[in-house]
Amino acid sequence: MTAPLTPPPPPHEQSSHRAWPPAGAGHGAGGHAHAVAHGSAQASKGEDGPGMKTELREATVITVVLALCGVLLGVLWDWLAPRVPLVGDVVSGTWVVYLKDTEGEQSIGVDGTFTLLALAFGAVSAFVVFLVRRRGGAPLVVALGLGGLLGSLLAWRLGVWLGPGQDVLAHAKDVGKGVTFSAPLELAAKGALLAWSFSGLLVHLGLTALFGPRDPEPVGYGPHGEAR
Repeated sequence: MTAPLTPPPPPHEQSSHRAWPPAGAGHGAGGHAHAVAHGSAQASKGEDGPGMKTELREATVITVVLALCGVLLGVLWDWLAPRVPLVGDVVSGTWVVYLKDTEGEQSIGVDGTFTLLALAFGAVSAFVVFLVRRRGGAPLVVALGLGGLLGSLLAWRLGVWLGPGQDVLAHAKDVGKGVTFSAPLELAAKGALLAWSFSGLLVHLGLTALFGPRDPEPVGYGPHGEAR
């Protein structure tokens, strides 16, 4: 007597088992994609820069420092600005003061000196801020604009205070009739107060566009989940 033969499994069962990938293959591909995505998320997080609180704190410091730099601008303006010559005279027993050179351009030179100094201060401040923090941002832009404006206002008032006295009649009486003396330092073109802010914002925008950090390129995936 012989034992019954066991029939072989049907061909379709083998093919169905072979159609499934190995247990670790799919897990490995998914794990690789997850690792790549996690690494990209970590890189993006590192590129986001400091938080909003840190940006506001840095912007406050920049605003205060730029405003205090207005002291140096005011001193330089008083030192470099040309003087407007005045002359005192007595007409019918009354002291009068008039320009010694009616065609002189000293008044224009006073405004021009302040404008050029403010433009230079704006460019230097923007360059220094870019070196300290290469990434831009709304708080930083506001700090450059507001700090430059406050610095210009401080420089204007300080330069006027350091310059010749405001009471020209008293000054004319002190120096005597027909003696030339300097007019008070005045800023006729008030638009020059915006030169610092304009220069700072423009230079910082150019530096950020040319040398600032670039956004990372998006990571693509192949048909089987591999990064490319």
